[in-house]
Amino acid sequence: MPENEIYNYAPEANNAVAKSPQECRRVLKDLSCCVIIPTYNNDGTLSQVISEVLQYSEDVIVVDDGSTDTTPEIIRSFGDAIKSLTQEKNQGKGVALLCGMVYAKRYGFKYAISIDSDGQHYPSDLPIFADAISKMPDTLIVGARNLRAEGMPGKNTFANRFSNFWFKLETGIRLDDTQSGYRAYPLDKIELGSRFLTGGYEFELEILVFSAWRGTNVVNVPIRVYYPPEGERVSHFKPFRDFTKISILNTILVLYCLLWRWPVNFFRKLTWKNCKSFIDRYIIHSLESNARIASAIALGVFMGVAPIWGYQMLCAFALAHLLKLNKVITLVAANISLPPLIPFIIFGGYWTGCKILGQPVIISLNQISVSSIGGILLQYLVGSIVFGIALAALCWAVSLLLLKIFRHPKSDKNA
Repeated sequence: MPENEIYNYAPEANNAVAKSPQECRRVLKDLSCCVIIPTYNNDGTLSQVISEVLQYSEDVIVVDDGSTDTTPEIIRSFGDAIKSLTQEKNQGKGVALLCGMVYAKRYGFKYAISIDSDGQHYPSDLPIFADAISKMPDTLIVGARNLRAEGMPGKNTFANRFSNFWFKLETGIRLDDTQSGYRAYPLDKIELGSRFLTGGYEFELEILVFSAWRGTNVVNVPIRVYYPPEGERVSHFKPFRDFTKISILNTILVLYCLLWRWPVNFFRKLTWKNCKSFIDRYIIHSLESNARIASAIALGVFMGVAPIWGYQMLCAFALAHLLKLNKVITLVAANISLPPLIPFIIFGGYWTGCKILGQPVIISLNQISVSSIGGILLQYLVGSIVFGIALAALCWAVSLLLLKIFRHPKSDKNA
């Protein structure tokens, strides 16, 4: 075992490691679990990885993602001991992994453990996953590396913290490691027929997010990881290229949350009981004055109309914090920009801008030309701000009137 290995074991994991390879093979067989090894030009480590994995699992699927080295010969040398799939050309780790999972599910496996072929992951940690699957069925289990350990590459630590932040924002779930490729996938809980956005390293983040959104439990288990010296390390991870891809993916996922997922979830929870509870807690029994509550509503409405789509909620929260207004009321009011109302909000802003700038209202697409797009955009931007201010002022006045009629605050000190 290499001397510069990085340990990250919890006491529970040590019990799992104590299992013999034979017992691990039996447990994985009973669980209908296979091991998938996606590989691309890792002929220096692949043979050892396969040999060690076979000690712990008799069901091994190796996916060659268009390797141009001696990988095909290495795979053939194992004969019938493994199942192999070959991509004609390199398409990315995500495509190879998905191909392996589709194959595994087709042949009746319920779980698939993925392990990298570059030698960073320890096959002797497979009992950890066998133990975790037994205790937490139908859970997507991600091996968590000790990212604070000595010898961990700085780019890996930064990338993982970056990924962890966005994953929590998108799903509400906190994980210590979202980028580890050592995982156990519950195949029945993953919609393998879905159209995924990515096919490279970023696929592992995408499938993690979508699984969490579909209600699949996602957890970490501690694993070891080995990083060879810089000169011996073989990695196909390109920091600039892959960070860019991951950033674009996270931007798309966050926009989806802001424009659809969070508003839809808000409406699903919008029952009479929840509305009554919200009004009772944040309005009727609030210690804030009527004027401040009305101001929080007005700010939320304005931010919901403001032409900063995708960032309305974030800006509303920030402004409510700076102005010391009730953040919950502001965010609820900002949900005026829900999908059913979006066309009316956009048209209201555009129509207002046309009237202010003295331009005709263009409704037909046949009237729109390349040269007129800039003017239409200006009309919309100007109109949205004015429309938002007017609508916010109206909501402030109506809210304040209703509050004065139906509510008598206990204190007006915050007015």
